[in-house]
Amino acid sequence: MFGQPALHDIFRAWRLILDEYGPDRILCAEANVDPLPRLADWVRPDEMHQAFNFPYLHAGLDVWRLRSVITDSLTSLDAVGAPSTWVLSNHDVVRHASRFGYNGPGPRDGDGIGPADPQPDTTLGRRRAAAASMFMLGLPGAAYLYQGEELGLPDGIDIPEGLRQDPTFARTGGTRLGRDGCRVPLPWRAAERHNGFGSGQDPWLPLPASFAELARDTQAASPSSHLSLYRKMLALRRELALGRGSLAWAEEWCTGSSLGYVNGATLVLMNLNHERLEMPAGDVLVRSAEPDAGHFLASGETVWLRIDGSGDE
Repeated sequence: MFGQPALHDIFRAWRLILDEYGPDRILCAEANVDPLPRLADWVRPDEMHQAFNFPYLHAGLDVWRLRSVITDSLTSLDAVGAPSTWVLSNHDVVRHASRFGYNGPGPRDGDGIGPADPQPDTTLGRRRAAAASMFMLGLPGAAYLYQGEELGLPDGIDIPEGLRQDPTFARTGGTRLGRDGCRVPLPWRAAERHNGFGSGQDPWLPLPASFAELARDTQAASPSSHLSLYRKMLALRRELALGRGSLAWAEEWCTGSSLGYVNGATLVLMNLNHERLEMPAGDVLVRSAEPDAGHFLASGETVWLRIDGSGDE
């Protein structure tokens, strides 16, 4: 069903049309194609520019699987001259701020979380989500952010059955909740009706009551918010040209519970151990959770360190 060979001729025809408009437009494939060397065929020089990296999304917080997917992605896509891409959430999966709130199995792909299901640890999920996002944004290549993840939004869980929209829910008689939870509208202004989404009319899905404290205007006013962290990460990513960089694994920090790599003069280190981790020498550029934790990296935290010894702290 997926990845029919005749598609490539269609993509080449599209690419010829797009190229008429100059170099500032791209084609990105939502191609659920495995393995990664086969996906590379979609981004050959005369086809798509980029393709979503679903193996990376599905790797979750498994450090060995993450390392394998990153290595295979860079190897396969470098071979055809295309950038690797990275993504943690989209409109078909539970948002990673909720997915990462489980220590055991969470919901399966295509299924949401309902009030009767085991509930994620919201605090843990947001903490790990920030760490995973920081780890991803240090990688060379193109990072795709799903709307709302910059606010650390969880899935919408308390959606009444009569308001659910996903055909999966209707077709399975409610045995599968579907994807509505990750498609809930965004909270813009905490004090307004529907948190400022739309013109005041009821949106297609209700916003959870908890979204008020995550609204954009509230987070924009707080230097310690999820949104402020994203802004800092994105500014540093651009300043340090991490997307155009290269990667070498920091073997000393690649263990069963931590993962580290070097991109240029920046060491990116994520700690998923239950214990804090003493950081290597270097100037802290940004960290995802504990600005006052000294020279230790807490569990569920990522740090960017400048390791060339230049500059001030």
